[in-house]
Amino acid sequence: MIGNWSRTALGTARTLGTALAPRGRTAPVTYTLITLCCVLFLVSPAAGLNPVYGTGEELLAAQRAYFRRWGVIPAELFEGSPGSALTPATALFVHGSWVHLLGNMLFLYVFGAMTEERMGRFQFALFYLGCGYLALLGYAGANAHSLQSLVGASGAISAILGAFLFLFPRARVTSLLPFLFFLPLRFPAWLVLPFWAALQWMAAGRAGDGPGVAYLAHLVGFGLGFTFAWVRFGRTTRACPADQAAGKRRHLFRAGERGLVRAAARRRRESTRSVGE
Repeated sequence: MIGNWSRTALGTARTLGTALAPRGRTAPVTYTLITLCCVLFLVSPAAGLNPVYGTGEELLAAQRAYFRRWGVIPAELFEGSPGSALTPATALFVHGSWVHLLGNMLFLYVFGAMTEERMGRFQFALFYLGCGYLALLGYAGANAHSLQSLVGASGAISAILGAFLFLFPRARVTSLLPFLFFLPLRFPAWLVLPFWAALQWMAAGRAGDGPGVAYLAHLVGFGLGFTFAWVRFGRTTRACPADQAAGKRRHLFRAGERGLVRAAARRRRESTRSVGE
């Protein structure tokens, strides 16, 4: 099965369509991952741009061989082969189509930078690879007899969404909703991301064994990401730039109110003394 986020980014666009959340300033790991995935896709037969792989049936055969070489095949994963044990890691950098790639990279760009800044570069890199590996492993374990190839970074990016939900629950996410004529609306992450996860859950219940979207890998990744953030950062204060700025504005406003009240009281006292005199 090709873990195709395209249906999640388009079909599940009912939830999140295009999301634009506040991005961090410095996120070299996030931008390196995006660059690496794009470069590998462009030189692979999946892009359809390299004439070395031919056209027509020849190109399709090259694509199938490419996915089987670097993707996860559940039925082969648990046979004990060292090469198969590495495929949950290599599959994170393989994408099945242009829409698959662009959908994944959009989500990584939007949610990865702030998560990386909060976790730190090294920890974020290990988090991405580890959760992505386990998400694909979880899907393979639930479909142990499947011969379909599973590729894509969707499991790792779902883990980022789960961590983002815990770390920045009040961050505003701009969503384009098809049933509202793609009007850009801003919702907090605590509302958008659980709704997205609920849609993945419902879709996973209807998913078949054939090619399509690995919704279960999304759910496993999302759960792993949220759990990791809760365990690792649960004792620290969660905050986002918008929350901090709003808090400062409220503090200044209240201080201004107190100053105005004190000034009015002084004027009343002075006017009372003047009348008495």
